[in-house]
Amino acid sequence: MKTATRMIVVLVLLAVILGGIFGWKFLQMQKRGEQMSQAQPPTLVDSAALDTEAWRPQIKSVGSLRAINGVAVSNEVAGVVSEIAFESGQRVARGDILIKLEDSVDQAALAALKAQARLTNDTFRRYSDLLPRNAISQSQYDEAQANYQAARADVAQQQAQLDKKTIRAPFDGVVGLRQVDLGEYIAVGTPIVELNMLDPIYVDYSVAEKQLDRVQAGRQVEVRVAAFPERAFDGVIEAVAPTVDESSRTLDVRAKLTNSERLLRPGMFADVRTLAPDSVSVPTLPRTALAFNTYGDYVFKIVENDQGQTIAQRTQVSIGRLRGDQVEITQGLEPGDRVVATGQLRLRDGQPIQVKDGGSESNADAARNSGDGAPAADSEASNAEAQG
Repeated sequence: MKTATRMIVVLVLLAVILGGIFGWKFLQMQKRGEQMSQAQPPTLVDSAALDTEAWRPQIKSVGSLRAINGVAVSNEVAGVVSEIAFESGQRVARGDILIKLEDSVDQAALAALKAQARLTNDTFRRYSDLLPRNAISQSQYDEAQANYQAARADVAQQQAQLDKKTIRAPFDGVVGLRQVDLGEYIAVGTPIVELNMLDPIYVDYSVAEKQLDRVQAGRQVEVRVAAFPERAFDGVIEAVAPTVDESSRTLDVRAKLTNSERLLRPGMFADVRTLAPDSVSVPTLPRTALAFNTYGDYVFKIVENDQGQTIAQRTQVSIGRLRGDQVEITQGLEPGDRVVATGQLRLRDGQPIQVKDGGSESNADAARNSGDGAPAADSEASNAEAQG
Protein backbone atom coordinates (compact mmCIF):
# COMPACT_ATOMS: atom_id res chain seq x y z
CA MET A 1 0.00 0.00 0.00
CA LYS A 2 2.82 2.37 0.88
CA THR A 3 4.62 1.53 -2.37
CA ALA A 4 1.54 2.37 -4.45
CA THR A 5 1.09 5.65 -2.59
CA ARG A 6 4.67 6.62 -3.31
CA MET A 7 4.28 5.75 -6.97
CA ILE A 8 1.18 7.94 -7.21
CA VAL A 9 2.96 10.85 -5.53
CA VAL A 10 5.93 10.55 -7.92
CA LEU A 11 3.65 10.45 -10.98
CA VAL A 12 1.71 13.48 -9.75
CA LEU A 13 4.97 15.41 -9.21
CA LEU A 14 6.24 14.44 -12.66
CA ALA A 15 2.95 15.51 -14.22
CA VAL A 16 3.11 18.87 -12.46
CA ILE A 17 6.76 19.45 -13.50
CA LEU A 18 6.24 18.42 -17.12
CA GLY A 19 3.05 20.43 -17.34
CA GLY A 20 4.84 23.50 -16.10
CA ILE A 21 7.63 23.05 -18.64
CA PHE A 22 5.23 22.52 -21.54
CA GLY A 23 3.09 25.43 -20.42
CA TRP A 24 6.09 27.75 -20.25
CA LYS A 25 7.21 26.68 -23.74
CA PHE A 26 3.69 27.19 -25.06
CA LEU A 27 3.56 30.72 -23.65
CA GLN A 28 6.94 31.51 -25.22
CA MET A 29 5.85 30.26 -28.63
CA GLN A 30 2.59 32.17 -28.41
CA LYS A 31 4.46 35.36 -27.52
CA ARG A 32 6.90 34.88 -30.39
CA GLY A 33 4.02 34.36 -32.82
CA GLU A 34 2.40 37.56 -31.64
CA GLN A 35 5.66 39.44 -32.19
CA MET A 36 6.02 37.98 -35.69
CA SER A 37 2.40 38.80 -36.51
CA GLN A 38 3.00 42.46 -35.73
CA ALA A 39 3.66 44.65 -38.79
CA GLN A 40 7.34 45.15 -39.71
CA PRO A 41 8.51 48.78 -40.06
CA PRO A 42 8.79 49.94 -43.69
CA THR A 43 12.19 49.40 -45.35
CA LEU A 44 14.04 52.58 -46.26
CA VAL A 45 14.93 52.66 -49.98
CA ASP A 46 16.27 54.96 -52.71
CA SER A 47 14.16 55.56 -55.77
CA ALA A 48 14.60 56.47 -59.42
CA ALA A 49 12.08 57.53 -62.05
CA LEU A 50 11.80 56.21 -65.59
CA ASP A 51 12.94 59.24 -67.55
CA THR A 52 13.33 59.85 -71.26
CA GLU A 53 16.83 60.67 -72.46
CA ALA A 54 18.20 61.61 -75.88
CA TRP A 55 20.52 58.87 -77.13
CA ARG A 56 22.31 58.69 -80.45
CA PRO A 57 22.21 55.17 -81.92
CA GLN A 58 25.71 53.85 -82.35
CA ILE A 59 27.68 50.88 -83.65
CA LYS A 60 30.28 49.47 -81.29
CA SER A 61 33.53 48.22 -82.79
CA VAL A 62 37.13 47.66 -81.85
CA GLY A 63 40.08 48.96 -83.81
CA SER A 64 43.67 50.16 -83.75
CA LEU A 65 45.26 53.57 -84.02
CA ARG A 66 47.80 54.24 -86.74
CA ALA A 67 49.79 57.26 -87.80
CA ILE A 68 48.77 59.09 -90.96
CA ASN A 69 52.47 59.08 -91.86
CA GLY A 70 54.78 56.68 -90.09
CA VAL A 71 58.13 55.38 -91.35
CA ALA A 72 61.38 53.89 -90.19
CA VAL A 73 63.86 56.45 -91.52
CA SER A 74 66.81 54.79 -93.26
CA ASN A 75 69.76 55.75 -95.43
CA GLU A 76 70.12 55.47 -99.21
CA VAL A 77 73.93 55.34 -99.21
CA ALA A 78 76.41 53.63 -96.93
CA GLY A 79 78.73 55.55 -94.65
CA VAL A 80 80.00 56.34 -91.20
CA VAL A 81 77.76 58.38 -88.88
CA SER A 82 79.52 61.70 -88.27
CA GLU A 83 76.72 63.66 -86.60
CA ILE A 84 73.42 62.91 -84.81
CA ALA A 85 71.19 65.98 -84.72
CA PHE A 86 68.16 64.73 -82.75
CA GLU A 87 67.21 63.29 -79.39
CA SER A 88 64.94 60.28 -78.93
CA GLY A 89 61.30 61.33 -78.55
CA GLN A 90 61.91 64.78 -80.01
CA ARG A 91 59.44 66.60 -82.24
CA VAL A 92 60.91 67.48 -85.61
CA ALA A 93 59.74 69.44 -88.65
CA ARG A 94 59.95 68.43 -92.27
CA GLY A 95 63.49 68.98 -93.57
CA ASP A 96 65.18 68.93 -90.14
CA ILE A 97 68.53 67.11 -90.16
CA LEU A 98 68.48 63.80 -88.32
CA ILE A 99 71.99 62.46 -88.97
CA LYS A 100 74.98 63.14 -91.24
CA LEU A 101 77.37 60.63 -92.75
CA GLU A 102 81.07 61.28 -93.26
CA ASP A 103 81.32 63.07 -96.64
CA SER A 104 84.89 64.44 -97.04
CA VAL A 105 85.58 62.31 -100.12
CA ASP A 106 82.33 63.37 -101.75
CA GLN A 107 83.05 67.03 -100.96
CA ALA A 108 86.45 66.76 -102.67
CA ALA A 109 84.95 65.06 -105.71
CA LEU A 110 82.31 67.78 -105.91
CA ALA A 111 84.96 70.51 -105.79
CA ALA A 112 86.86 68.87 -108.67
CA LEU A 113 83.73 68.60 -110.76
CA LYS A 114 82.81 72.22 -110.09
CA ALA A 115 86.28 73.28 -111.27
CA GLN A 116 85.86 71.24 -114.42
CA ALA A 117 82.45 72.81 -114.96
CA ARG A 118 83.92 76.32 -114.65
CA LEU A 119 86.59 75.46 -117.24
CA THR A 120 84.08 74.10 -119.72
CA ASN A 121 81.88 77.13 -119.08
CA ASP A 122 84.73 79.51 -119.90
CA THR A 123 85.53 77.56 -123.08
CA PHE A 124 81.89 77.56 -124.11
CA ARG A 125 81.61 81.33 -123.60
CA ARG A 126 84.72 82.00 -125.67
CA TYR A 127 83.45 79.78 -128.45
CA SER A 128 80.14 81.60 -128.30
CA ASP A 129 81.96 84.87 -129.05
CA LEU A 130 84.09 83.35 -131.83
CA LEU A 131 81.32 81.54 -133.71
CA PRO A 132 79.64 84.69 -135.12
CA ARG A 133 83.02 85.78 -136.54
CA ASN A 134 83.59 82.36 -138.15
CA ALA A 135 86.74 81.92 -136.08
CA ILE A 136 85.68 78.39 -135.12
CA SER A 137 83.58 75.75 -136.79
CA GLN A 138 80.06 74.86 -135.77
CA SER A 139 81.24 71.42 -134.65
CA GLN A 140 83.78 72.98 -132.25
CA TYR A 141 81.04 75.17 -130.76
CA ASP A 142 78.69 72.20 -130.40
CA GLU A 143 81.42 70.17 -128.70
CA ALA A 144 82.16 72.97 -126.23
CA GLN A 145 78.45 73.30 -125.44
CA ALA A 146 78.09 69.56 -124.87
CA ASN A 147 81.16 69.49 -122.62
CA TYR A 148 79.73 72.33 -120.53
CA GLN A 149 76.34 70.65 -120.17
CA ALA A 150 77.99 67.33 -119.26
CA ALA A 151 80.12 69.06 -116.63
CA ARG A 152 77.05 70.68 -115.12
CA ALA A 153 75.27 67.30 -115.03
CA ASP A 154 78.28 65.72 -113.29
CA VAL A 155 78.17 68.47 -110.64
CA ALA A 156 74.43 67.94 -110.09
CA GLN A 157 74.92 64.18 -109.82
CA GLN A 158 77.70 64.53 -107.27
CA GLN A 159 75.68 67.10 -105.32
CA ALA A 160 72.73 64.70 -105.17
CA GLN A 161 75.05 61.93 -103.98
CA LEU A 162 76.44 64.27 -101.33
CA ASP A 163 72.94 65.33 -100.19
CA LYS A 164 72.14 61.69 -99.49
CA LYS A 165 74.82 61.77 -96.80
CA THR A 166 72.51 64.09 -94.83
CA ILE A 167 69.33 62.29 -93.70
CA ARG A 168 66.41 64.66 -93.06
CA ALA A 169 62.89 64.28 -91.66
CA PRO A 170 60.46 63.63 -94.54
CA PHE A 171 57.51 65.19 -92.63
CA ASP A 172 56.55 66.79 -89.31
CA GLY A 173 56.31 64.32 -86.47
CA VAL A 174 57.85 62.76 -83.38
CA VAL A 175 60.92 60.55 -83.57
CA GLY A 176 61.22 57.37 -81.56
CA LEU A 177 64.33 55.76 -80.14
CA ARG A 178 67.45 56.16 -82.27
CA GLN A 179 69.00 52.93 -83.43
CA VAL A 180 72.43 54.11 -84.61
CA ASP A 181 75.44 55.48 -82.78
CA LEU A 182 78.03 58.12 -83.55
CA GLY A 183 80.91 56.68 -85.57
CA GLU A 184 78.96 53.58 -86.59
CA TYR A 185 79.22 52.35 -90.16
CA ILE A 186 75.75 51.77 -91.55
CA ALA A 187 74.95 49.89 -94.72
CA VAL A 188 72.29 50.96 -97.19
CA GLY A 189 68.78 50.66 -95.71
CA THR A 190 69.80 50.58 -92.05
CA PRO A 191 66.88 51.69 -89.78
CA ILE A 192 67.91 54.91 -88.08
CA VAL A 193 64.81 55.99 -86.14
CA GLU A 194 61.03 55.72 -86.37
CA LEU A 195 59.15 58.89 -87.28
CA ASN A 196 55.39 59.23 -86.80
CA MET A 197 52.97 62.05 -87.47
CA LEU A 198 50.67 62.11 -84.42
CA ASP A 199 48.28 64.95 -85.19
CA PRO A 200 45.91 64.08 -86.71
CA ILE A 201 45.81 60.30 -86.33
CA TYR A 202 43.84 57.46 -87.91
CA VAL A 203 41.73 54.75 -86.29
CA ASP A 204 41.09 51.64 -88.39
CA TYR A 205 38.24 49.29 -87.48
CA SER A 206 35.74 46.88 -88.99
CA VAL A 207 31.95 46.65 -88.99
CA ALA A 208 29.54 43.93 -90.08
CA GLU A 209 28.33 44.11 -93.65
CA LYS A 210 24.74 44.65 -92.48
CA GLN A 211 25.87 47.99 -91.02
CA LEU A 212 27.08 49.29 -94.39
CA ASP A 213 24.29 51.85 -94.65
CA ARG A 214 25.28 53.31 -91.28
CA VAL A 215 29.00 53.88 -91.95
CA GLN A 216 29.53 56.65 -94.46
CA ALA A 217 32.24 59.22 -94.98
CA GLY A 218 31.54 62.22 -92.77
CA ARG A 219 29.80 60.28 -89.95
CA GLN A 220 31.05 61.10 -86.47
CA VAL A 221 32.87 58.55 -84.33
CA GLU A 222 33.79 58.44 -80.67
CA VAL A 223 36.94 56.65 -79.55
CA ARG A 224 38.08 55.52 -76.10
CA VAL A 225 41.41 53.96 -75.16
CA ALA A 226 42.52 52.07 -72.06
CA ALA A 227 45.07 54.73 -71.13
CA PHE A 228 42.33 57.39 -70.74
CA PRO A 229 39.11 55.45 -70.01
CA GLU A 230 37.13 58.49 -68.87
CA ARG A 231 37.87 60.51 -71.99
CA ALA A 232 36.23 60.29 -75.41
CA PHE A 233 38.10 61.40 -78.55
CA ASP A 234 35.97 62.69 -81.42
CA GLY A 235 36.62 61.99 -85.07
CA VAL A 236 35.07 61.69 -88.51
CA ILE A 237 34.94 58.74 -90.90
CA GLU A 238 37.28 59.48 -93.79
CA ALA A 239 36.96 56.37 -95.92
CA VAL A 240 35.11 53.05 -96.15
CA ALA A 241 36.65 50.07 -97.96
CA PRO A 242 34.92 49.31 -101.27
CA THR A 243 34.93 45.53 -100.69
CA VAL A 244 33.69 43.18 -97.96
CA ASP A 245 36.05 40.60 -96.47
CA GLU A 246 34.70 37.22 -97.60
CA SER A 247 36.06 35.34 -94.59
CA SER A 248 34.57 37.59 -91.89
CA ARG A 249 31.84 39.41 -93.86
CA THR A 250 33.07 42.72 -92.50
CA LEU A 251 34.33 45.86 -94.14
CA ASP A 252 37.14 48.13 -93.06
CA VAL A 253 36.54 51.71 -92.00
CA ARG A 254 39.06 54.49 -91.38
CA ALA A 255 38.35 57.61 -89.32
CA LYS A 256 40.52 60.61 -88.61
CA LEU A 257 40.90 62.00 -85.07
CA THR A 258 42.34 65.26 -83.85
CA ASN A 259 45.25 64.63 -81.48
CA SER A 260 46.63 68.05 -80.62
CA GLU A 261 47.64 66.89 -77.12
CA ARG A 262 49.34 63.83 -78.65
CA LEU A 263 47.73 61.52 -76.10
CA LEU A 264 46.87 58.93 -78.75
CA ARG A 265 49.72 56.81 -80.10
CA PRO A 266 49.93 54.45 -83.09
CA GLY A 267 49.22 50.84 -82.17
CA MET A 268 46.80 51.60 -79.32
CA PHE A 269 43.71 49.41 -78.97
CA ALA A 270 40.59 51.50 -79.46
CA ASP A 271 36.92 51.13 -78.53
CA VAL A 272 35.15 52.82 -81.44
CA ARG A 273 31.53 53.93 -81.61
CA THR A 274 30.08 55.12 -84.90
CA LEU A 275 27.33 57.64 -84.14
CA ALA A 276 24.09 58.11 -86.02
CA PRO A 277 23.33 61.60 -87.35
CA ASP A 278 20.32 62.17 -85.08
CA SER A 279 19.35 61.37 -81.48
CA VAL A 280 16.29 59.37 -80.39
CA SER A 281 14.26 59.53 -77.16
CA VAL A 282 14.87 56.48 -74.96
CA PRO A 283 13.22 55.60 -71.58
CA THR A 284 16.02 54.72 -69.16
CA LEU A 285 16.75 53.62 -65.63
CA PRO A 286 19.98 53.20 -63.65
CA ARG A 287 21.36 49.68 -64.04
CA THR A 288 21.32 49.33 -60.23
CA ALA A 289 17.51 49.32 -60.31
CA LEU A 290 17.45 46.01 -62.22
CA ALA A 291 17.47 42.52 -60.73
CA PHE A 292 17.29 39.12 -62.41
CA ASN A 293 15.50 35.84 -61.74
CA THR A 294 14.64 32.75 -63.77
CA TYR A 295 11.84 34.64 -65.50
CA GLY A 296 14.08 37.50 -66.66
CA ASP A 297 14.80 41.05 -65.56
CA TYR A 298 12.57 42.79 -63.04
CA VAL A 299 12.33 45.91 -60.92
CA PHE A 300 10.47 46.83 -57.76
CA LYS A 301 7.92 49.43 -58.76
CA ILE A 302 6.88 51.88 -56.03
CA VAL A 303 3.08 51.85 -55.70
CA GLU A 304 0.36 52.28 -53.04
CA ASN A 305 -1.85 49.39 -51.90
CA ASP A 306 -5.53 49.54 -50.96
CA GLN A 307 -4.66 50.59 -47.41
CA GLY A 308 -2.64 53.60 -48.69
CA GLN A 309 0.71 52.02 -47.82
CA THR A 310 3.72 52.52 -50.07
CA ILE A 311 4.92 49.07 -51.16
CA ALA A 312 7.43 47.49 -53.55
CA GLN A 313 5.70 45.67 -56.40
CA ARG A 314 7.80 43.20 -58.38
CA THR A 315 7.45 44.06 -62.10
CA GLN A 316 8.98 42.19 -65.02
CA VAL A 317 10.64 44.43 -67.61
CA SER A 318 12.38 44.07 -70.96
CA ILE A 319 15.65 45.91 -71.54
CA GLY A 320 17.33 47.20 -74.68
CA ARG A 321 20.57 49.08 -75.15
CA LEU A 322 23.06 49.90 -72.42
CA ARG A 323 24.82 53.23 -72.20
CA GLY A 324 27.26 53.63 -69.33
CA ASP A 325 25.26 53.10 -66.12
CA GLN A 326 21.90 53.62 -67.83
CA VAL A 327 19.76 50.92 -69.45
CA GLU A 328 16.89 51.27 -71.89
CA ILE A 329 13.51 49.92 -70.73
CA THR A 330 11.46 48.69 -73.69
CA GLN A 331 8.52 47.05 -71.84
CA GLY A 332 7.00 46.85 -68.38
CA LEU A 333 7.04 50.50 -67.26
CA GLU A 334 5.62 53.82 -68.32
CA PRO A 335 7.47 57.19 -68.29
CA GLY A 336 7.28 58.70 -64.82
CA ASP A 337 7.01 55.35 -62.97
CA ARG A 338 9.19 55.22 -59.87
CA VAL A 339 11.19 52.17 -58.90
CA VAL A 340 13.55 51.12 -56.12
CA ALA A 341 17.03 52.18 -57.19
CA THR A 342 19.17 50.01 -54.88
CA GLY A 343 18.83 47.15 -52.38
CA GLN A 344 16.37 44.92 -54.24
CA LEU A 345 17.81 41.74 -52.76
CA ARG A 346 16.41 42.51 -49.32
CA LEU A 347 12.90 43.22 -50.64
CA ARG A 348 9.96 40.93 -51.37
CA ASP A 349 6.88 41.53 -53.46
CA GLY A 350 4.35 43.69 -51.60
CA GLN A 351 6.75 44.67 -48.79
CA PRO A 352 6.06 48.11 -47.23
CA ILE A 353 8.80 50.62 -47.99
CA GLN A 354 9.68 54.20 -47.21
CA VAL A 355 11.39 56.33 -49.86
CA LYS A 356 14.32 58.37 -48.58
CA ASP A 357 14.19 62.13 -48.82
CA GLY A 358 15.56 63.13 -52.20
CA GLY A 359 14.71 59.69 -53.56
CA SER A 360 13.22 61.25 -56.67
CA GLU A 361 16.68 62.18 -57.96
CA SER A 362 17.24 62.02 -61.69
CA ASN A 363 18.61 58.97 -63.42
CA ALA A 364 21.84 60.79 -64.19
CA ASP A 365 22.39 61.56 -60.49
CA ALA A 366 21.53 58.00 -59.53
CA ALA A 367 24.01 56.73 -62.08
CA ARG A 368 26.76 58.94 -60.70
CA ASN A 369 26.02 57.72 -57.15
CA SER A 370 26.02 54.08 -58.15
CA GLY A 371 28.90 53.69 -60.57
CA ASP A 372 31.86 55.20 -62.32
CA GLY A 373 30.10 55.82 -65.64
CA ALA A 374 32.41 53.56 -67.63
CA PRO A 375 30.95 52.07 -70.81
CA ALA A 376 29.50 48.58 -70.52
CA ALA A 377 31.73 45.99 -72.14
CA ASP A 378 29.63 42.81 -71.98
CA SER A 379 28.67 41.09 -75.18
CA GLU A 380 24.94 41.55 -74.61
CA ALA A 381 25.46 45.29 -74.38
CA SER A 382 27.57 45.31 -77.51
CA ASN A 383 24.95 43.40 -79.49
CA ALA A 384 22.13 45.60 -78.24
CA GLU A 385 23.95 48.81 -79.06
CA ALA A 386 24.96 47.54 -82.49
CA GLN A 387 21.29 46.81 -83.25
CA GLY A 388 20.27 50.25 -81.98
